[in-house]
Amino acid sequence: MTEDLSKRHIRSFVLRQGRTSPGQQRAIDTWLPHFGIPYATHPLDLDQAFGRHAAKIMEIGFGMGDSTATIAQAHPEIDYLALEVHTPGVGNLLKLIDARQLGNIRIMQHDAVEVLRDMIADNTLDGVHIFFPDPWHKARHNKRRLIQAPFIAKLVQKIKPGGYIHVATDWQDYAEQVLRVLSEDLLLENTAANYAPRPAYRPLTKFEQRGLRLGHGVWDLVFRRKENF
Repeated sequence: MTEDLSKRHIRSFVLRQGRTSPGQQRAIDTWLPHFGIPYATHPLDLDQAFGRHAAKIMEIGFGMGDSTATIAQAHPEIDYLALEVHTPGVGNLLKLIDARQLGNIRIMQHDAVEVLRDMIADNTLDGVHIFFPDPWHKARHNKRRLIQAPFIAKLVQKIKPGGYIHVATDWQDYAEQVLRVLSEDLLLENTAANYAPRPAYRPLTKFEQRGLRLGHGVWDLVFRRKENF
């Protein structure tokens, strides 16, 4: 069978062999069948996946899931489709879902590029969160960064008019790249002059708090899809 080269892309992540704790593995075994959505090559009915009609936010790369759980707990009226490729993070978020009795999160352990391409219909997402994506800080690795013009062009098509993209990063040169890429997309408009104040719904992580105490910067960018396009 010949591989369809048109579907290949540069990965924005490396699958690291992180240790999955016994508790995380138990959560995966117990709760992933309930809160996980397997990757498929056909469109996903988001309302069916969550069992209700509500606003839908996609989070790309949720790490260990602490911010995801905090946001979902504070906004039970919104559904969150959370994507992460690393198993320990998936297990940890499932532990949080169980501990906090959260019903408005679904998890996909798969490449976001392929999920968007194959499973998310156009004009279905109310927002997208991309918090602290891998900066790939070495210049020769910058091509692996997730926020590139072709990816954003595809992502914007999945967002409803009036919906938003929220990116946060603690790498200034990545923030500058994100600002440039989002500003150049004709379907998007910035909600701030350049960088936005941190929206109240995004909690400070422990890592971020430590960095701020040391004088490190954090940049939030919030763009909306234009209504008249």
